[in-house]
Amino acid sequence: MTTVETATGAAKTMVLNMGPQHPSTHGVLRILLELDGETVVKAVPDLGYLHTGIEKSCEDKTYSQAITLTDRMDYLNPLGNNLVYCLAVEKLLGLEVPKRAQYIRVMMVELQRISSHLVWLGTHAIDLGAMSVFLYCFREREEILKIFEMFAGQRMMTSYIRIGGVALDPPAGWRQAVERFLKMMPSRVDEYESLLTENRIWMGRTKGVGYISAEDAVALSMTGPTLRAAGVAYDNRKVFPYSSYEEFDFDIPTRTDSDCFARYMIRVAEMRESLKIIRQAFGKITNEGPIKADAPGIIPPQREKMKTEMEALIYHFKIFTEGFSPAPGEAFVTIESPRGELGCFIASDGSPKPLRVHFRAPSYINLQALPKLIEGQLIADVIACIGTIDIVLGEVDR
Repeated sequence: MTTVETATGAAKTMVLNMGPQHPSTHGVLRILLELDGETVVKAVPDLGYLHTGIEKSCEDKTYSQAITLTDRMDYLNPLGNNLVYCLAVEKLLGLEVPKRAQYIRVMMVELQRISSHLVWLGTHAIDLGAMSVFLYCFREREEILKIFEMFAGQRMMTSYIRIGGVALDPPAGWRQAVERFLKMMPSRVDEYESLLTENRIWMGRTKGVGYISAEDAVALSMTGPTLRAAGVAYDNRKVFPYSSYEEFDFDIPTRTDSDCFARYMIRVAEMRESLKIIRQAFGKITNEGPIKADAPGIIPPQREKMKTEMEALIYHFKIFTEGFSPAPGEAFVTIESPRGELGCFIASDGSPKPLRVHFRAPSYINLQALPKLIEGQLIADVIACIGTIDIVLGEVDR
């Protein structure tokens, strides 16, 4: 308890623990709230309850084995985590990824972005009392997970993007499945908007709540939809294109209100832009062509070759038992994850295991803006603000 001066004289504030076990903190996040009545005077996020040691574990694995760990970091963006890690290793090795594999990667990570935004929209809506949107969003996400299972044999932790390309050729019938999703999804996004955008309760809970100025957002290194809602058109896919994004035509949605409502509108617009990118990638992916770089000793040989050629069998055995050893050096790569700028730094000492692996996690960096968003707001608005930052604690506590 501390004493504060109010209009009616001296009053005492109360310190309240929100979390770490709380359904609306989206994971094991603890926030120490100092309250004057229902108004938040001060907020201190407390992290570390989920510490997984993923970065350290990567350093104990060969470069290829570490891919499965990246899936489990931001568990709503496994393919994006695979991509940034593989791009960093490819930069270390100087590998050129075939165009067909690059386009497949783009299509998959954009499907993942929509899937992530659907989980965000559904859980954020349920946080603020809109039940049906949650059910609708998960209905559509199910269709994306079916596509992932079709491509990789796994719904969530696919490990589909591999060093030098992708794990498998697109399966039979993939075009029909993706085409069906592309036809269905635009009307479903319209449906979410018809339920929420003009809804008086939704507007009352989100408009003018959790404001942050563009200057503060930049000063706090915020990226992703939270920064674009403040009017800053910064997107790694445009600024530092990777995986052939420079060949794709799409817009960077921005708004200037920089409140919870603006961040909602940005993510809805991003789903529409991702559909445009998927449609273009769909057209660019040819039916034939390599899906992995040609680099014996680094990239495993094709299974048919492995079964018929002795040299291929030896390569296969050595890659999976010993790994490969990049020359000593460092690489840093950034991509645009659904939450913002996701970076991966890898240092090699010339051994088959990385010397250091570090991820620049957007959830972790965006979370430092939380006190700025919620100080002076009501307790109920804390929930809305945590939701619109869209944090994943698996990425915060690596």
